[in-house]
Amino acid sequence: MQKLLFILFLATISAQAQQVPNFSLPNVNDGSVAELNQFTSYSGIVVVFTSNECPYDNYYKDRLKKLIEQYKGKIQFLLINSNVDPQESVEKMAIHYTDLGIPYLADKDQKVADQFGARKSPEVFLLDRQRIIQYSGAIDDNPQVATDTKQNYLKDAIDKFLAGQKIEVTNNRVLGCTIKRK
Repeated sequence: MQKLLFILFLATISAQAQQVPNFSLPNVNDGSVAELNQFTSYSGIVVVFTSNECPYDNYYKDRLKKLIEQYKGKIQFLLINSNVDPQESVEKMAIHYTDLGIPYLADKDQKVADQFGARKSPEVFLLDRQRIIQYSGAIDDNPQVATDTKQNYLKDAIDKFLAGQKIEVTNNRVLGCTIKRK
């Protein structure tokens, strides 16, 4: 009986661990194609679903820049825009987020957003080297006022992940704009 319970427990854990399939998307910053599998030299990857026009994305731009700088060489950050509104076109994407120095990927068929189950912008996903989601949700608890932030969900998850510790909260509710669907 104990053996059966242990097997059921392991099956439950594996069912919760979501591995993201490899994908390839155009990088509007340099015209290349970025593939998720190309970032294997990093301890982890943070995928940020974002947009050009959502005010919440603009609130987080400086905070993302600090996180990118803080974890440079350890965590690869990728921005993905899956919105289909005219102001979210590939041409308009090419003028946003150029100063962050990371890939800004166009997912206009929304297949990658569907793979992740992304619904909002900004919504983040921390992946390990096997592309298993370790954390998903909000960046922190105060989108509008960075100085009033009390809980830095993404930073805390990255720090625990890099230290090999258990991430207690693996998902947080996202406040932001809904990804515009086809």
